[in-house]
Amino acid sequence: MSLKSDLYNSRANIDFRPIWKKSLPISLSLIVLGLIIISIFGVNRSIEFEGGALFNVPVADDVTVGETRGLVGIEEAGIQRVENSDGSFAMRVKVPTEASDEFERVSTDLNEILLPGEQISRDTVGPTWGSQITNSAIRALVLFFIVVAIYLAIRLEPKMALGALVAVLHDLVLTVMVYSILRIEVSPATVIALLTILGYSLYDTVVVYDKVLENWIEPANRRKEYADLMNKSMNQVIMRSINTTITTVLPVASMLIIGAFLLGGDSLRGFAIALLIGLLLGTYSSIFVAAPLLAWIKARYPDPLPEKI
Repeated sequence: MSLKSDLYNSRANIDFRPIWKKSLPISLSLIVLGLIIISIFGVNRSIEFEGGALFNVPVADDVTVGETRGLVGIEEAGIQRVENSDGSFAMRVKVPTEASDEFERVSTDLNEILLPGEQISRDTVGPTWGSQITNSAIRALVLFFIVVAIYLAIRLEPKMALGALVAVLHDLVLTVMVYSILRIEVSPATVIALLTILGYSLYDTVVVYDKVLENWIEPANRRKEYADLMNKSMNQVIMRSINTTITTVLPVASMLIIGAFLLGGDSLRGFAIALLIGLLLGTYSSIFVAAPLLAWIKARYPDPLPEKI
C-alpha cells in the first residue's frame, strides 16, 4: 500500500514523535518571539481603533509619499500609496486624533496633489468611538478564551483544554506578529477574521483530542505510553485535517487573489490575509503543538481518562 492510500484509509504509520520533540520547543519559542516583536513594533491599527481622520486622495502616478508628507506636515501621520484595480493611484493619509485641529488644513493642502476632476474622500472617527471599538475587540477575545476553556474542560478534560488554548494562542500571536512585521492594517474585519480562525484551529485540535479519547477507551491501548497513543490517533485523523484545510484555504485564497488584489477590494484584503495565515497555522498547531503538548503534560502528570465520553 502507498502512503497516500494508507492516509486515506487511516492506516498510516508515520512516526510523529521525533518531529514533535523539535516542533514543540520551536513553536513555544515562536510564541515568545511573537510577543516580543508585537510589544516592540506594535500593530498598524485602523482609524476605527485609533480614531482620527483618513483621507483618500486620487493622484497622478508620479506623486510620491515624500511629496505628500511635505504637504501634510504632521510627523505622526501615516501615508500609503495604493494602486486601484483600474490602474489609477491614490494616497491614503491617516492623521491621528491628537492633530484634530489640523484636519481642515490638511484637507485643503492635499488639493495640491489631487488629480483634476477627482475629489478627496474623508472618514473621521472620534477618540471615544475608537476606544470603544478597541475595548470591544479585547472583550471579544477574552470572552472567547474563557468560554472555550470551560467547554473543553467539561467536554474533554482540563489538560486537553490547556493544550488547545496554547495552540490557539500560538495561532493568534503568530498571525498578529505577521501583521506587525508587514505593517498590515488591523481593522474590525481583521478581528472578525481572527475569531474565525481561532474557531477553526480549535475544531482541528478537538478532532485530534476526541480521537485520543476514543482510542483510550479500548483496553489494549491503556498499556501504551500516551505519546504512542497520540501518535496512533494522529495517523488516523491527519488526512481529515489536511482535506479540511485544503477545502477551506482554496476559497479564502481565491477571495484574497481575485477579490482583494485583482478587483481591488481593499476591505477584503486584511480579512482574507488573516484568514489565510490563521487557517494554515491552525492546521500546523493542531498537529505539531496541541498534540505533543498534551503528550508532554500527560507524561509528567498522568491521570486516567474517563471511561466514557
